[in-house]
Amino acid sequence: MPTVSVKWQKELYPAVEIDTAQPPYVFKSQLYDLTGVPPERQKIMVKGGILKDDSDWSKLGLKEGQKLMMVGTADEIVKAPEKGPVFMEDLPEEEQVVAVGHSAGLFNLGNTCYMNSTIQCLHSVPELKSALIEYPQSGRSNDLDQSSHLLTVATRDLFNELDKNVKPVAPMQFWMVLRKKYPQFGQLHNGSFMQQDAEECWTQILYTLSQALRSPSTSANLDTVKELFGIDLVSRVHCAESGEESIETESVYSLKCHISHEVNHLHEGLKHGLKSELEKASPSLGRSAVYLKDSHINGLPKYLTIQFVRFFWKRESNQKAKILRKVDYPLELDIFDLCLDDLRKKLEAPRQMLRDEDGRKAGLKLKEKSSASVDNDVKMSDAEGSSNGSGESSKAALGGGAASDKNAQLTGVYDLVAVLTHKGRSADSGHYVAWVKQENGKWIQFDDDNPIPQREEDIPKLSGGGDWHMAYICMYKARTIPM
Repeated sequence: MPTVSVKWQKELYPAVEIDTAQPPYVFKSQLYDLTGVPPERQKIMVKGGILKDDSDWSKLGLKEGQKLMMVGTADEIVKAPEKGPVFMEDLPEEEQVVAVGHSAGLFNLGNTCYMNSTIQCLHSVPELKSALIEYPQSGRSNDLDQSSHLLTVATRDLFNELDKNVKPVAPMQFWMVLRKKYPQFGQLHNGSFMQQDAEECWTQILYTLSQALRSPSTSANLDTVKELFGIDLVSRVHCAESGEESIETESVYSLKCHISHEVNHLHEGLKHGLKSELEKASPSLGRSAVYLKDSHINGLPKYLTIQFVRFFWKRESNQKAKILRKVDYPLELDIFDLCLDDLRKKLEAPRQMLRDEDGRKAGLKLKEKSSASVDNDVKMSDAEGSSNGSGESSKAALGGGAASDKNAQLTGVYDLVAVLTHKGRSADSGHYVAWVKQENGKWIQFDDDNPIPQREEDIPKLSGGGDWHMAYICMYKARTIPM
């Protein structure tokens, strides 16, 4: 990569690297970070005139150490009179974020909306941000590879930038590290970076963070990502032909909502996703046979991630085609009936407390008998939780990672906090957008660098049925009860 110097006003910026494999807009984003001059205001003098966003680097004759001249005005915050009213524009950037009520958007660096929308959704999880803040700049564990460490550091730094800024952030460093760790996100087509699948990006980032944010110790190996997003499943695998049956357990980071002509609602799709057929070798038959796999949830997460399986491989067009069918999803999701019987029993007391609390909020009076019954159920639940050997509430105690919080119990009820949508006909084209609920309760549509306030009642309308934005990934936050 050639290195140039850039002169802007009285400032000289030496040793600025240019990645000629990327469009000039990326270089302008680098200069925006250095100077504060937005890309659309930059006029950079090169051979043949002014550098355009889509110019061909190979035709500009750049030389090592060449000096470039840039003209443009940086964004400035207008200063208020000393004794005048204080306007939001006069506040420090961090205070502006609080006043605005949402964090910054992300510049699109060339078909990176899939990455931007994923980051905005994950950034809305405060517990994940807290874990990243504690992650050391150096001193990574010996079993973690360098690229995973760098991606974790880049994620932490990008989250920090989003929290400190109102103006859009250019996620240059994160994008470069992501492509180095996962080269598929650096695929080119006709010299431009290709659109990618947001679900693949989401999965790879979470996997990397799960490796990096573990806390090794002699007694336990705490996995922060699993505590927040992990879903424990117990599956009965049965072969009707041979009568063979086995029980399997696994932990996943998301549930799948399978879409067919029978599915009109998220809950129906989740039930379909927990039942499947697989073909494998049968020891008793001595050949392959069809097995039915029926799964139930045995461990609930603090944040429930659901993927709508909207894309499938279409041989005729040799690409991922999209199922446009409308599938409704709620602002409040109850997955109690998808849980294993043992887990349901442990959820009964917290759920009753939740109903009582909702009743109090609605101004209803509780009967003394009902209250006493709930108290007894809670004591029994606590006794079961403390009998696991350590005396502490474990994931199995109430079937959930973040449920091990000593002050709260999961209920199986979840509230929608983020939606990642896709607009278009293929996973590898179109446009991805994040719709995120802020801490103040307001919803913001993050369309790359453009945050747009939205009404909560409009969020469930992103359910499909046409060419408009439709939900591809939904993230729900557990509704908990203090115990």
